[in-house]
Amino acid sequence: MLVAVIIHAIIQEYVLDKINRRMHFSKTKHSKFNESGQLSAFYLFSCIWGTFILISENYITDPTILWRAYPHNRMTFQMKFFYISQLAYWFHAFPELYFQKTKKEDIPRQLVYIGLYLFHIAGAYLLNLNHLGLVLLVLHYFVEFLFHISRLFYFSDEKYQKGFSLWAVLFVLGRLLTLILSVLTVGFGLARAENQKFDFSSGNFNVLAVRIAVLASICVTQAFMMWKFINFQLRRWREHSTSQAPTVKKKPAVTKGRSSRKGTENGVNGTVTSNGADSPRNRKDKSS
Repeated sequence: MLVAVIIHAIIQEYVLDKINRRMHFSKTKHSKFNESGQLSAFYLFSCIWGTFILISENYITDPTILWRAYPHNRMTFQMKFFYISQLAYWFHAFPELYFQKTKKEDIPRQLVYIGLYLFHIAGAYLLNLNHLGLVLLVLHYFVEFLFHISRLFYFSDEKYQKGFSLWAVLFVLGRLLTLILSVLTVGFGLARAENQKFDFSSGNFNVLAVRIAVLASICVTQAFMMWKFINFQLRRWREHSTSQAPTVKKKPAVTKGRSSRKGTENGVNGTVTSNGADSPRNRKDKSS
């Protein structure tokens, strides 16, 4: 946690603050830019590290490793260090809410997604589902990295929208792949395993109740994320349609009434008219 706090401060001071001084962001954009800058750096680093572990452990060439030989209570050093680093980063996010002077209205949103990360990462670690957890984390981090890097480009140029379109497609695909891999691993792979007895000493949690709880938590989380995603897209669509809507000019209201005797030579009701045809005709002087 202390190392994560130090790295967070280094990125903030030597990278993000310098960019903020040049761009002159508002307070709202300033906080969002800092958030996306920190998270994009973390997601990129975690994706590269997690992909390296997947390749070195042959997870890509043999997907059955996700459920074969469960429980996965023996971990390599880089796998264990990866999970410890993930937990440390998300635990360090709690004091960062104070250090970054987060607004009170933004704190509930921050606490929700920090809690979701800690719940799922700790759950995969404690239930010895670290293989499945690693694959799902790399998949999720890649999609989130694309969103935050697109938001950084959007802050520099508000016309940039291509990144968000690509992110929207990959977000939906990511949720589908998460559900497919979870059901395939927990619902089919572990359900057909020979050893299905609860044994805390050996780390075997492959029982029906635990499998249902794992699948339920994953499905509820994915549904919650899709609900937030749909609301986000609807809000963007409304803002875009409002900005693109043509402004209808209102016709000036014509006031009917008798003109006052004063100023009839200059116009109606004291208003100067543009031409003589709009003004009342002046009376001709009588010849003496």
